Amino acid sequence: MPHIEPLGPSAIDDPELLDLIARCERLGVPDGLFPRILARVPACAKALLRAMLLSHYEGKVDHKLKEIIRIRLARTAGDQYFGALRSAKATQQGLDEQTIEAGAGHFDDDPSFGPAEKCALRYAKLMYLEPSAVDAGFYAEMKKHFSEAQIMELGAFIAFHYGMQVFTRTLNAVPLATVNLRAASGGSNPTAPMLGLRNLPD
Repeated sequence: MPHIEPLGPSAIDDPELLDLIARCERLGVPDGLFPRILARVPACAKALLRAMLLSHYEGKVDHKLKEIIRIRLARTAGDQYFGALRSAKATQQGLDEQTIEAGAGHFDDDPSFGPAEKCALRYAKLMYLEPSAVDAGFYAEMKKHFSEAQIMELGAFIAFHYGMQVFTRTLNAVPLATVNLRAASGGSNPTAPMLGLRNLPD
């Protein structure tokens, strides 16, 4: 279990927060665990979840590209929780694990990514590993592929989601489906595949 346990369903009575949690569970990122930990401070939880869902699932930047970036950032942060989750929307749009692995790896040499996608992936890579490289010249290159609004969308997305992933890493959280599988098998295999979600106990 995480260092701070999630609240059970009966402990949450804020209608907006319950609606946000349900939306998270439908979309898959985050699952029900993280919102129910945040639910200990409802006003903060609602603000964070609204921002998280808006930045990931809305906007003018391709959602599949955002999902690849999100997973790459989770691996950079060493976050097992967000790194294991997958967006149902991105999966429905055709994003597969092979493409995710390519985006989280040596994407610059991968022909499956175009110049714009490589530029966005480089943005996510450099922002935390080599921030001095994200200079005026880098932004000039970004402007060849994205509008300034899209660049701001990407930058805010990268900053916000990486921060949440660093936070979640400290909580020792894992996806609910992994917890369920461990409980069902009586083991503690951290690399076990994910199954369907269940409701948290009251």
